[in-house]
Amino acid sequence: MHILIVLTSHDTLGDTGRKTGFWLEELAAPYYAFKAAGAQLTLASPKGGQPPLDPKSNEPDFQTEDTRRFEADAEAMTALAQSVPLHSVSQDTYDAVFYPGGHGPLWDLAEDPDSVRLIESTLHAGKPVALVCHAPGVLRQVKQADGRPLVAGKQVTGFSNTEEAAVGLTNIVPFLVEDMLNSQGGLFTKGADWQPYVVTDGLLMTGQNPASSAMAAEALVHWLQANRPS
Repeated sequence: MHILIVLTSHDTLGDTGRKTGFWLEELAAPYYAFKAAGAQLTLASPKGGQPPLDPKSNEPDFQTEDTRRFEADAEAMTALAQSVPLHSVSQDTYDAVFYPGGHGPLWDLAEDPDSVRLIESTLHAGKPVALVCHAPGVLRQVKQADGRPLVAGKQVTGFSNTEEAAVGLTNIVPFLVEDMLNSQGGLFTKGADWQPYVVTDGLLMTGQNPASSAMAAEALVHWLQANRPS
């Protein structure tokens, strides 16, 4: 079982002067869920190398057992620092793809042709793709074989408008994940703000917020185990 984890390379939160990037819990919790299932992991990002960490995600209020474990894990930190350039990866090598969130992906991965190619080719090959929190925003340019938006007619979730409003970034982000998924014909549902909520529609798995990251990873592992070649 070989899973590709795709992280953002974008570190600027609009014109606020603040930094952004990936959200640590959304990498750390899935990382250990995948490791516990015996998966081999590769980390990738558009620019390769060290992806930027959203500094807010490492504040005491947002630290978890998994985030502390990750930061103390030399192997994990080395893998993060040496993420491979996204243009160099192919779905042929992997059994599944997982996208952590954070606000960064809304600026780079949402418009990245290598990310679009990866998601389309992975799904076309009959392999699952899971995305959590803001990461469902990277589906913005992804199409079905007939040219329709990938999410059209599919059950999806992602960081909700009320959650974005609660963190005060509604007018800062380039687009709202919930609005984008709805506008492209996605069948968007959500749970309570900040509570775990994951939706699976065939090969596509989406989680609403940071609290959903472990559950989204577990859904991906369950699919892989249930569909393992005999």
